[in-house]
Amino acid sequence: MTTPILSVTGLHKTFTLHATGRVITSLDGVALDVGPGEHVAVAGASGAGKSSLLRCVYRTYLPDAGRVTLRTGSGPVELTTLPDRQLARLRGREIGYVAQFLAAPPRTGPLQHVRTAARRRGLEADAAEDAAVGTLRRLGIDEPLWAVDCSVLSGGERQRVNLAAGIVSPPRLLLLDEPVSALDPGNRERALAEIDTLARREVSVLAVYHDMRIIRRLATRAVVMDRGRVLADGSPETILAQHHTALEEVA
Repeated sequence: MTTPILSVTGLHKTFTLHATGRVITSLDGVALDVGPGEHVAVAGASGAGKSSLLRCVYRTYLPDAGRVTLRTGSGPVELTTLPDRQLARLRGREIGYVAQFLAAPPRTGPLQHVRTAARRRGLEADAAEDAAVGTLRRLGIDEPLWAVDCSVLSGGERQRVNLAAGIVSPPRLLLLDEPVSALDPGNRERALAEIDTLARREVSVLAVYHDMRIIRRLATRAVVMDRGRVLADGSPETILAQHHTALEEVA
């Protein structure tokens, strides 16, 4: 059996609403693996815990319990207990996260933002520039926009810049949270084509999608979550057939 790139075991996460004292359970014992070059799609209704899972893996959320193990080029690393400085270095080269919304620094243009991501992944200056230019072009970001402050771009442009920063010189593991939700059909096709190349580059992907057509097209495995738990895990066709009604209601 191939050793997984990512192993999640017994993951729990709760949130306390301080105004009322109510405790909300977001993740309730989640366990899953992602293998080398595998594209695992996570589906489920809003509030099922999908985004919380990705944020705990990337550790923008610190889980209450459980383990998140990433197998890097130098060996396995337990992310839940990793010191912040080591985690920051790991995020540069081994793990990436593409949220739904772009969070670029002020007065930063698309080219600078994507080039910086490429540099964090170990590319030299000239190679990072070339990689950023190529990625922006393939995702349809017009060259006159490359030096424009990202804050003035349209929602679809920002989402494509965000994806470009995620996939440029891609890391070992890439987390995608609804990466094409704001895109028109033409630009969505460009983005999906780029995401589809990741498997051939041996990049492991854990992604949240609401569109079942995207899961059928891209995923090698599908996971259905419900109320913070993994309800089903298997081939996309089998999982989508078994849970068709519930999933189509949230697509």
